[in-house]
Amino acid sequence: MTRDDRLPRDAQSILELAARSMFDLFANASEGMLLVDRQARVVWINEQYRRFLPALGFAREEDFVGHPVSTVVQNTQMDTVLSTGKPILIDLLVNKAGTFVVSRIPLRDESGEVIGALGIVLFDQPETTLQPLISKFARLEQDLNEARRELASQRRSKYTFASFVGTSAAAQEVKRQARRAAQSTSPVLLLGETGTGKELLAHAIHAASPRAGLPFVSVNMAAVPDTLLEAEFFGVAPGAYTGADKKGRDGKFKLADGGTLFLDELGDMPMSVQVKLLRALQEGEIEPLGSNKLVRFDVRVVAATSRDLAQMVRDGTFREDLYYRLNVLPIRVPPLRERRADIALLVEALCEDIAVRGGGVQLDFEPQALALLAAQPWRGNIRELRNVLEQLALRSDSSHIGLEPVRALLGQGEAAALAEPAAVRTEAGAPAAPGAFRTLAERQAAMEREAMREALAHTSGNRSAAARLLGMSRARFYERLQSLGLVSENQTNV
Repeated sequence: MTRDDRLPRDAQSILELAARSMFDLFANASEGMLLVDRQARVVWINEQYRRFLPALGFAREEDFVGHPVSTVVQNTQMDTVLSTGKPILIDLLVNKAGTFVVSRIPLRDESGEVIGALGIVLFDQPETTLQPLISKFARLEQDLNEARRELASQRRSKYTFASFVGTSAAAQEVKRQARRAAQSTSPVLLLGETGTGKELLAHAIHAASPRAGLPFVSVNMAAVPDTLLEAEFFGVAPGAYTGADKKGRDGKFKLADGGTLFLDELGDMPMSVQVKLLRALQEGEIEPLGSNKLVRFDVRVVAATSRDLAQMVRDGTFREDLYYRLNVLPIRVPPLRERRADIALLVEALCEDIAVRGGGVQLDFEPQALALLAAQPWRGNIRELRNVLEQLALRSDSSHIGLEPVRALLGQGEAAALAEPAAVRTEAGAPAAPGAFRTLAERQAAMEREAMREALAHTSGNRSAAARLLGMSRARFYERLQSLGLVSENQTNV
């Protein structure tokens, strides 16, 4: 093997040779180079750079070299490189000469002090030479913007008070309380059985509030593992733990800042998170996991639960101080069995939505079929009603639904026959099965139905007189008459 004795063997000489070689490479291969001194004056340009001078407005090199770079090159960042000592390796420069991809590198003396900077034009006309790369970034930017718009739309309320269907006294009272709560900034606690429409009301409260144009963010306590709830609420600092995102992650409080935070299934929140939630609500600030920095926030809290929070407080499974913090504006959402007068409207609205989503024809129910639906206990409330209607839509060959398809679907046991109004049982020839057990609510409804029939018979169908006979207001008597399916038995005396 042979060795070229001209090749230096000490590190300093090798670095000097490499620097010289790299400089020559850039000087010959680039589209242009210029050098500025510590005062940011142009002290040198190479041959390739001279061709840009006319476009920059200079007829001679002497008019360019020796002047401050900021006065001869528009939008330059060479001053920034000199002041910070940090390179700008890739950047787009746009000025009178065109659009360029450039690099800017600080130059240092032996002591490390910045004594100047080198500017390199890597590409001119990047819209042509870098078209594939620019197109890719343009597509990525478009996808990012679309994702941001989609995310923003998901953090807006989806429902208004018009979405809460019902004209009964119970439904009207709930909407009245919710409208008043919407104008307040105090926490709202929605109480009621599952499937009664608590989440819908939370959306409606936000949509009617002054925060309507700001985010609506929801957290379902039952759907998030206990170990992740704290991170879900308060966020995670960058690199807080092994495997954590290096950029960190915002929590729901931060995402909902300025808007509404909906805490669904509040009763399922573990005690360990209750303490931190209470402190966050009291202080108006959170501390992300792995961070020592407190973050301020401004959210309006709407909570919902199907559990008895007061009993949970007595049992020691829910913090009393958090309960009183959230139970400022409690609103009880009645179950469907307490607003049977709304079932016909709900059936129409749900069938319309089912038809739109499924692309089918909207169902049309006969009066007896509606009466049978109105007589059901509906322990699953509106969610159960929707399930029944979806099954009917899938099972029926016709959009016109009579009594028998409804009875066949509901008649998975003797309880369905017991829940039928008397008019339906008599006309359809389906008496209650002997020995079948009835719940207390069903027994009460049957007694109330019989008492109202006797009062109407005693007053020859005069509803006002029947209401007085039973010690009820006329409005209440009419509501119960419709709820119990007795309207068809006394149509002539409205």
